[in-house]
Amino acid sequence: MRLFEILKYLGIDSQGFRDFEVESLSTLEDARACDLVYIDQDKYLEGLANSQAGAVLIAEKNKSHVPSGMQGIIVPNPHLAFAYLSSFFAYDNFASQGRDPKIQAGAVVMDGAYLGRDVEIGERSIVMAGAVIGDGVKIGKDCKIYPNVVIYARTVIGDRVYIHAGSVIGSDGFGYAHTQDGKHIKIFHNGVVEIEDDVEIGANCTVDRAVFGETRIKKGSKIDNLVQIGHNCVIGEHTILVSQVGLAGSTSTGRNVVMGGQAGTGGHIHIGDFVQIAGRGAVGKNLPPNTKWGGHPLMELDEWMKFYVNLRRMLKKKA
Repeated sequence: MRLFEILKYLGIDSQGFRDFEVESLSTLEDARACDLVYIDQDKYLEGLANSQAGAVLIAEKNKSHVPSGMQGIIVPNPHLAFAYLSSFFAYDNFASQGRDPKIQAGAVVMDGAYLGRDVEIGERSIVMAGAVIGDGVKIGKDCKIYPNVVIYARTVIGDRVYIHAGSVIGSDGFGYAHTQDGKHIKIFHNGVVEIEDDVEIGANCTVDRAVFGETRIKKGSKIDNLVQIGHNCVIGEHTILVSQVGLAGSTSTGRNVVMGGQAGTGGHIHIGDFVQIAGRGAVGKNLPPNTKWGGHPLMELDEWMKFYVNLRRMLKKKA
């Protein structure tokens, strides 16, 4: 989509702009000269100076931060403008063009499974009945994809990965921008999911693909049934997520993190190496490595246990 087409769609006069083919929407860090980025929070302004983006959606008050060589597109609400434009860069999960699936020696695709175009299945992997594999998905060696698993387009799966029945990998994240009159405008997620070697994902889990970039589950991680992993999350090596854990978008963990059942996080939070979070723990801040936490509001585990004991004593006295 050309920049002048974008400007016309947004109702902006193209005079003074240089036209070019916008290949994708991107982050400040990853953007190339053919990409478009946006700034919706002041804390990201300092990243503009080092970005290679060709153009940026930005508010009037921040236009002075646009570096020379980058074109600033002034809009009232950059996040909303980005949401509208994301639909033009969305990719299909199933296309009519592309190569037939490439199935390596010893791999089995059962009757009733569906494979899209440009799919690759590694040696000795099994795709069971009812599974749906989108275009461009790559599955490594010795994997097991159980019945009724859905893997959206361009997902990359390593070796010895097990994904149990009913799980969905690579669906859109839960992202919307909001108009002044309260309408919710969908943000199309154009990133991917990458799952490294020796990961096991339980039944009826959901792993959302990234807005741009990737959602990544690192090697050796084990995920129980009914877990939700939001867009752009990064799950560290050998992490354990117990049933009904929910991770909001852009949560990241270090290695060997353990989260008990129904624990959850807010967005853009990092949990350090070897952290343990008790069941139903509500994580609303970054957590340092080698610590244990519990409760809501979250406290260090020893403090939470003392608090709970004292609370019970107070209730007994009142009774």
